[in-house]
Formats: sequence, structure tokens, C-alpha cells
Amino acid sequence: MSVPRIVSADEWLTERKELQVAEERAAQALADVRELRQQLPAVRIEKKYFFDGPDGQVSLLDMFEGRPQLIVQHFMFDPAWEQGCPVCSYQADNVGDLSHLHARNTTFAAVSRAPIAKIEAFRRRMGWPFPWYSSLGSDFNYDFHVTHDEDVAPIQWNFRTKQELIDMGDEWAARPGEQGGVSVFCRDGDTVLHTYTGFTIAELLCATDQYLDLTPLGRQDADVELRHHDRYGA
Repeated sequence: MSVPRIVSADEWLTERKELQVAEERAAQALADVRELRQQLPAVRIEKKYFFDGPDGQVSLLDMFEGRPQLIVQHFMFDPAWEQGCPVCSYQADNVGDLSHLHARNTTFAAVSRAPIAKIEAFRRRMGWPFPWYSSLGSDFNYDFHVTHDEDVAPIQWNFRTKQELIDMGDEWAARPGEQGGVSVFCRDGDTVLHTYTGFTIAELLCATDQYLDLTPLGRQDADVELRHHDRYGA
């Protein structure tokens, strides 16, 4: 471990105050983005989506569990895989106690294309309490651009076409297969509205990263391989 520069308490305070100015600017920028996000209009969901859950088939409306808001993690879990994506798992680890969301009229759920039996086995292994549904056989993943298959739909990710992604150097995002993301829905009675989708906001949703950002060593992404939480030290 490399030790930070050692200075006097007065020098530290001077530099800390300079950092605080930058922190306050960043906090204001995030607050401005948050306000813009909450002002986004909505699109009515016309298509009838159905998912497999542990207790049978459910609709997108059922997934709200009676609450007015629904956050869906598009969790990368291909039907051929035996376990979910480690990065999506890291994000799921950071969801926290669902009671805080429920008290604020919001349901959280994950959706993947893996069959429900694989999903439930992996969910139990990881100890996650949130509901997790299978979209296998549904257009849901393709319509929300988190499964890429040009035989089904044109590739689009992060609101860019396949060619735009290639031109930007993001060829990895233009390949066939699974991608991650988060979508938000609200409902007006039995009418489901789509209000938000984000593909590159994972670090904003991971409290572990925010804590590590406070430390001299930071996230240590180059030094520590991201694993499922039950595989560290294995």
C-alpha cells in the first residue's frame, strides 16, 4: 500500500477545504440531474408482458405489488448460464433493505432471461430478498435493449445504434448477448407508464463504490477481481 503524503494539520485543512468546494459543485450537479430526471415524461406501455415467477406467471402490473412505482434491474443472466453476471450481482448486493423502498411507495425487482428455476437457485445462493422474474419467451428484454439479437430486433444500447457504438469504440456494447440496465415504471390505476431507463448508472447505485471513493486506495478495480460475494477467498 502506498501511503498518502504526510503534511501538517493546517496544510491538510487547507487542501480539505479546497476539496469541499469541488464536492459541493458535484453535489449540486447531481441534484440538477436528479431534478431533470424526475421531470422526464412517460410512455404508456401498450404491450402485455408476462414473466415467470416462483409462484407462477405474473404481468408487469403484478410486479408493482400494489405500489405506484417499480424499479426493474435488467440483470444479465443468459438462459445458458448457470449463474448471474458478477457486475449485476455487485449492483444487486447494494440494493439494501427493501423496507426503505417500500415505505416510499416503490417496489424493486430484477428481470432476466434465464429460466425461473436457475434464477431462484442463484437468488437463494446469494441471499437476496427481492423478487426476481424470468422474461424468457417474452419480448421484454429485446424491447428494452438489454438482450441483443439482430434476428429479433436492431441492436441499440445507451440510446445509440450499433454503428454509433462501433464508431465510438464501444464495440463490446454492439455485440449479441446480454446487457445490464435499470428501468423505472409508474402506474396510473392499471395503466403502466415507462418513465426512465439508464444503462451506465450502475456506480451511482452501488454504495460500496461510494464508500471506497472516500479512501486513499479507492475502488482498486485494477487490483481486485470482482467476484460474487460468496467467492472471495475461494
